[in-house]
Amino acid sequence: MYVSQKSYAFYSMFWIFLLFWSSQLSCLEAGDLAPDFSLEASDGKTYQLSEVLKEHIVVIAWYPRAFTSGCTIECKSLAENGYLIKKMQVAYFMASVDPLVKNIDFALQNEADFPILSDPSKETAKKYEVLTMGLFAKRHTFYIDKNRTILFIDRNVRPSQSAQDIAAKLKELGVGMRS
Repeated sequence: MYVSQKSYAFYSMFWIFLLFWSSQLSCLEAGDLAPDFSLEASDGKTYQLSEVLKEHIVVIAWYPRAFTSGCTIECKSLAENGYLIKKMQVAYFMASVDPLVKNIDFALQNEADFPILSDPSKETAKKYEVLTMGLFAKRHTFYIDKNRTILFIDRNVRPSQSAQDIAAKLKELGVGMRS
């Protein structure tokens, strides 16, 4: 059977559309249960979401790649202005699919005084639906309450204002201050 180039192009685009559209149907949203995880971090510890949530609300700021300009700007924003977040009853992390050693170097270079989670298997990134092109994470920030419910997902992160935006969103969500 002969298929014209026009037909082939149409069906190719149709299948690409269906794949894209179906991937959008299961998108995590506020109100969904956050996937649990256990990831190693730049501070030498391993963090399991369900354990951290026993003490604090959690913020996870996913970023694409360590040592790239936007990610460096975001990390520096959190390092320099993290005091705005530390006043609140929250544990916050950055996270990427970079290897742990790279994230340790990234944290040291940017004087990050908070843990940077490493997901080199990309399994957690897949569960959080932030993995793009199978290579790196999208720059999305997740706010998760003690019941593992996603309170908000910021899909329009401003790297240079990351700390200020996180603190403002936590205040808007009614997160209390540390005593």
